[in-house]
Amino acid sequence: MSKPTVFVTRIIPEKALQMVREHGAATVWEGELPPSRDDLLRAVAGADGLLCLLTDPVDADVIDAAPRLRVISQMAVGYDNIDLPAATRRRIPVGHTPGVLTDTTADFAFALLMAAARRISEAERFARAGRWKTWGPTLLMGQDVYGATLGIVGMGRIGQAVARRARGFEMRVLYADPSEPEAARELGAVRVDLDDLLAQADFVSLHVPLTAATERLIDARALARMKPTAILVNTARGPVVDRAALYDALVSGQIAYAALDVTDPEPIAPDDPLLSLDNCLIVPHVASSSVATRTRMAVMAAENLIAGLKGDRLPHCANPQVYG
Repeated sequence: MSKPTVFVTRIIPEKALQMVREHGAATVWEGELPPSRDDLLRAVAGADGLLCLLTDPVDADVIDAAPRLRVISQMAVGYDNIDLPAATRRRIPVGHTPGVLTDTTADFAFALLMAAARRISEAERFARAGRWKTWGPTLLMGQDVYGATLGIVGMGRIGQAVARRARGFEMRVLYADPSEPEAARELGAVRVDLDDLLAQADFVSLHVPLTAATERLIDARALARMKPTAILVNTARGPVVDRAALYDALVSGQIAYAALDVTDPEPIAPDDPLLSLDNCLIVPHVASSSVATRTRMAVMAAENLIAGLKGDRLPHCANPQVYG
């Protein structure tokens, strides 16, 4: 019996790719950039399984173009790029990779926080440009992390992991979240409303999913609530922050600094004004980019895909109602 047909939208770690090839006749998109919409539509037309990334817009039209599709497996925690209701109507399970990147992303969020606080990217550019002439008592002074107040917006797995790291710096931790996780109380984190968090925090770290409620959550009004010495860190999703309002806040000194792993749009345009600012650190969505974590993400995605091809329940399913 022939193997089911699978389309993989990018080259993924080899361990996972071998798993996919053992169970399916896999076509892998080998370009550096994601497949175009036309390429994606053509590729899924005869596919039984799709292994995709958050850069692939899997909307209703893409799903409708794949009459044989049995499973969609996303190599990511979030799945806002996938039309979940459309997949559910077709009774197609959608897999994702929750939990796998929690600590790696929390590490990186804290790395961004510290890099912004101590102006590390500025200092590195300063040295490379040959501007370092002598030690100076006011040269590139930054903010202290030890003992500062950290405001965490979104107290899920990653938010809690960031709070654990903050304990090592004896930070006061506030958080804003609709729920009150037991772990937050154990960590000594104090739940407040978003306005109070923004007003009190020296560092604001974003860890919310992208939804209608969180899109542009950090807008001009929110930024105006923050301290002029405050630093904003975003490892969540780019559209959670109003880009134009952030630029204005950084230029005017309304806030001191921003450190972004995610942008809106993504990738950010090379001529975007945010890239011209010394007080804005931007990196290309690499918070989960460690060898171990990306490999595990890919393996989890392969496991979800293989389960779907076999007709088994996905280990990590975003729309479990398809099994009802």
